[in-house]
Amino acid sequence: MTPRVSVIIPAYNEGEAITVCLDRIFEAVSLPCEVLVVWDTPQDTTAGPVQRYREKEPRLRGICNDGGLGPAAAIRRGMQEARAAVVVVTMADGSDDPQQIDPLARLVERGVVIASASRYMRGGQQVGGPRLKGWLSRGAGVSLHLLGRVGTHDATNSFKAYARTFLLEAGIEADAGFELGIEMVAKARRLRRPVAELPTIWLDRAAGQSNFKVRAWIPRYWHWYWYALWPGRPPRPGPRHRRPRAPRAGRP
Repeated sequence: MTPRVSVIIPAYNEGEAITVCLDRIFEAVSLPCEVLVVWDTPQDTTAGPVQRYREKEPRLRGICNDGGLGPAAAIRRGMQEARAAVVVVTMADGSDDPQQIDPLARLVERGVVIASASRYMRGGQQVGGPRLKGWLSRGAGVSLHLLGRVGTHDATNSFKAYARTFLLEAGIEADAGFELGIEMVAKARRLRRPVAELPTIWLDRAAGQSNFKVRAWIPRYWHWYWYALWPGRPPRPGPRHRRPRAPRAGRP
């Protein structure tokens, strides 16, 4: 069966905790789906639990990424492997609400190119997490919504659904952190493509340590923030643009 939604989970040394995330996703998602967990190296502690989980869940695919290190490379690899017309990115730490994967995917099927889970719109909430990170994220998201009319109050949130055709059209430049979310929102604004949002409640991870590097990744977010606001012609693929390749057979 061809999936209607491909769920991509970048993971780094999650160990057995990844099984809790997978249980919640497969329980929550009712659309025909595939779930792709992508890690960096064969030594990553995520690999063993995912491979064992796959023995009972054929919709799961585990991928050891040979295209670079870090979350951006993992997400990009997942998008290259995805078979569905709608791609959802969610985190391995359980902070995102998997019950929203279906409604986000359906928004994309109705015609938007990005459906964002928004912590900062009415009805949304962020519970826990570093204060500095939260302030910066909220300030960027709300100001972009007010000044740039980007279609969402939460451009920086990674938990989004995308139309695969839009990803192919816009290209992906993210090469280090989780800036893919704001990059795609900025490109949708410049290309005049529709973006929608749904309120979400984000919960800080209960176990383990976050891999978000605030200081290292702020300049990348800042670049896409101004890209969304600065007037000009729509972006055209250049040397740094990376387009997702055509889907290929996944590896167990």
